[in-house]
Amino acid sequence: MSKRPDLAILDLVGVSEGQSFADAIEASMRAAELADEQGYKRYWFAEHHNTLNLASNATSLLIDRAASRTKRIRVGSGGVMLPNHAPLQVIEQFGTLTQFHGPRIDLGLGRAPGTDPLTAQLLGRTSAEPEDFARAVADMQAWASDDTLSRYRIGAYVAQGTNVPMWVLGSSLAGAGLAAQLGLPFAVASHFAPFQYKEAIALYRREFNAEAPTAQVEKPHVMVGVNVYVASTDQEAERQFSTLQQAFAALGIGKRQLIQPPAEISALLPAPVLERVNGALAVRAVGSPSTVEAELSRLAEETHADEFIVSNYFHDPAERYESQRLLAEAWLK
Repeated sequence: MSKRPDLAILDLVGVSEGQSFADAIEASMRAAELADEQGYKRYWFAEHHNTLNLASNATSLLIDRAASRTKRIRVGSGGVMLPNHAPLQVIEQFGTLTQFHGPRIDLGLGRAPGTDPLTAQLLGRTSAEPEDFARAVADMQAWASDDTLSRYRIGAYVAQGTNVPMWVLGSSLAGAGLAAQLGLPFAVASHFAPFQYKEAIALYRREFNAEAPTAQVEKPHVMVGVNVYVASTDQEAERQFSTLQQAFAALGIGKRQLIQPPAEISALLPAPVLERVNGALAVRAVGSPSTVEAELSRLAEETHADEFIVSNYFHDPAERYESQRLLAEAWLK
């Protein structure tokens, strides 16, 4: 392994039991400040709707707040679910963010709804077909170019010349193929969809088109999602990981609950449920600093990732900040 993958953070702004939404957002802002100091490369916010335990609804507003409280780190979306939005509005928002904060804003784009069908309908969700997504990306790039006029012959003037960096987020072979077709970096959602992620990465690299009109990178660039918990001991990290296991178990049965404190997971969940949850969370590095460093090194050798994007839920913000610190010290040293 010639160079270790850079580290990024994916934040869904989890809301813990006993915590207000304002508290959760502030905890995320503090995490972004620390990440800026600790050497992480990116801090991205997801998009979710109608979720009791997640405050990552208005992604561009979270990006603005985090960017205003940091100095160096790139801040962006992981991602904007493009069919939920008008592309013109998206590029105007991210053009404005770039005017505010300079060229450290990333626009990660996905096709998933990030919610249930009824909420998607109320959001005015439109087609998620690959050709429609590709057309929207081309339009947004045109609006963010030096001449800003798209095929509609109108301008998004606040975005003109910003050339906002774009990523494709995906959890499937289709998403990987779309990223390759567009010549854009690919962020694979292996942290919750691990079953085909290696095949998706291989397809993306094999089919990458650097000559595409929408290409923004010269060669394939892969970000791999990983569930990471770092603590002083393996046992303590596994205990903290049980918070994420509980959240995924509840999600699997449609149960609404806030982010729960750690628990004895084998006593809490039936064995078949725990097996299913652990299968979904298979791409993980949980343990002491040395354990996590070894697992990430193995994953880097296996995937040849350019970046890892770290995902987790913590009930206690102090444990979150400590895990983030220990990871930076172990991996970015």
